[in-house]
Amino acid sequence: MISTHFVPSVYSHQKKEGKVTWKAPSNIALVKYWGKKENQIPANPSISFTLDACATTTTVSYKKLENRSPEFSIDLFFEGKPKEDFRPKIESFFNRIEPYLPFLKEYIFIVETSNSFPHSSGIASSASGMAALALCLMSLEKELNPEMSSDFFNQKASFLARLGSGSACRSIEGDLIQWGEHKEIIGSSDLFAIKYPFKVHSVFKNYFDTILLVDKGQKQVSSSVGHNLMHNHPFSEKRFKQAHVNLKGLQSVFEKGDLDKFIEIVESEALTLHAMMMTSLPYFMLMKPNTLNIINKIWEFRKATNTHICFTLDAGANVHVLYPENEKDVVFQFIKDELVVYCEEQQYICDRIGFGAKQL
Repeated sequence: MISTHFVPSVYSHQKKEGKVTWKAPSNIALVKYWGKKENQIPANPSISFTLDACATTTTVSYKKLENRSPEFSIDLFFEGKPKEDFRPKIESFFNRIEPYLPFLKEYIFIVETSNSFPHSSGIASSASGMAALALCLMSLEKELNPEMSSDFFNQKASFLARLGSGSACRSIEGDLIQWGEHKEIIGSSDLFAIKYPFKVHSVFKNYFDTILLVDKGQKQVSSSVGHNLMHNHPFSEKRFKQAHVNLKGLQSVFEKGDLDKFIEIVESEALTLHAMMMTSLPYFMLMKPNTLNIINKIWEFRKATNTHICFTLDAGANVHVLYPENEKDVVFQFIKDELVVYCEEQQYICDRIGFGAKQL
């Protein structure tokens, strides 16, 4: 099904060749998206903090062909070296977005990409990678249609990024981004992400995220397979309702700066995500023993110190440790003293809330 809103009419300008670079951040979901319908439509709404340090930088060079090609012409490089194993995913992405960017077979593209975090670190790069690529292609479309507004540019970039990787739609802007229709969030959409429209207390404006790399290996199960296992899941409908309830609950949390309730919702969401994986068929366990060791240590430390440290998890073993800026010194000391020992090769990444992608 084509969303006609993003299908362009005739372009007013031409562009023979050019080069554009975007840096797009990763993001960490607070209310999780798990389960999707056709065309990358989420089964439930989600909300995320946009990150800052964990980012993908992508440069797209393009040159117009004499005649339109029957195939896509793409050369792919990752961190300076040819990367042919990216091709199936990128060509699949181009196929999905071609109705919205009808010029894609009229150019030769050279795509050069790199991550600010190690590729094998267990940090999902699909969100930042697809967001950066979508933004580069939108920059070319803006050359062909200079009248395009910046709001439409961001909205369409989010829409396109979603067709590459669902969570990528939350990596265009910052700092708090919501994706998926929710009856009480005006402007919310399954097709693209929006900036969270309600009041947010200052305590959430400078949040820190230290990512503990418990397991840097390949995930046991791809996200696509995991999402599909929600179709016949015995608890899926309850889960989707829970996401709506938690998103509603966060509205007063964000407005009042209620850190205790924030912790309750965010940790519950992380554990529910993994409970869904453990109760699907086939079932799987992505947490490792050291994931659990870290969680228990966080709970003990929080109880002993009355700090507002908490954790969240993606679909993997690594732990995102979240904490407000005014507690960063004591919490980070605890992380170094007691948690880093549980990381593979004692590796971790220091990150914090960011404010979206940047053109370089």
